[in-house]
Amino acid sequence: MYCHLVLFLQSEDGDIIACVDIYKQPAFDHPALKNHTIQTAILLTYGYNYVGASGEINVWNPHVERLPEFTTAQIWLKSGAVNNFESVEAGWTVHPAEYSDARTRFFVYWTVDGYKKTGCFDLTCYGFVQTSTEIALGGAVEPGSSSFQQQYVLPINIFMDPTTTNWWLVFHNIAVGYWPGSLFSLLKHSATSVEWGGQVYSVNVRKTPHTKTAMGSGYDAEELYGFACFIGQPRILDYSKSYKYPTFVAVWKDEYNCYSAVNYKAGNANDEATFFFGGPGQSYRCP
Repeated sequence: MYCHLVLFLQSEDGDIIACVDIYKQPAFDHPALKNHTIQTAILLTYGYNYVGASGEINVWNPHVERLPEFTTAQIWLKSGAVNNFESVEAGWTVHPAEYSDARTRFFVYWTVDGYKKTGCFDLTCYGFVQTSTEIALGGAVEPGSSSFQQQYVLPINIFMDPTTTNWWLVFHNIAVGYWPGSLFSLLKHSATSVEWGGQVYSVNVRKTPHTKTAMGSGYDAEELYGFACFIGQPRILDYSKSYKYPTFVAVWKDEYNCYSAVNYKAGNANDEATFFFGGPGQSYRCP
């Protein structure tokens, strides 16, 4: 059993949330967004390749060893070359350098050049246009999951409005905002790949000693439900105009001794697989 979570953004959290006029947010500093009009979200989408993706991301609070390291669990929609892609991304992160604490926080991100010169978290640069007054980007995600206890998820849906080519982000049926289509070239038409999973940023990745920053829950994927972090009900939107489980999925991990991943199917062949991922980083297998 797992439950949808609620973002608690009350004053006792210690967060200071600055409210600004909707047309004075950083997104409108970009020349491409001059005279841009706030759009209204719709759930009707169509197109070719991938024009939407969703999933329920299990929420944990993994350990981050040192600044400026961070860890995420998220959904990516991407288009372009491996080293020069465009992407829109959302999920949760523990990122002390960005948020000044070690709490799990809701984030959005984007890039048009594979993270070389463009992109940022939340509203720290132009790009994402926030429309919701109910959800704070960078807000603390609570409660979190723990071993042997109730499991909580962050339901994320990202889809393209075919009329405007804007990519909308929906959290638990609330339209949070969108990435304007004018930011992109390839993603203005569709995404060519969707990814669900986690990442760890550290200068000590692929080095010895390896970082101790954890991914997911900090448990290996093989520990499965109640221990390992998971993403349930992964869905894509394509020609069919309805969300569906992908016909073909592949599991990829670039440091299998440090972080693991498994698409696990319990029961009979007709059951849907759940994607588990994570790990502690440095360990006896990952020196």
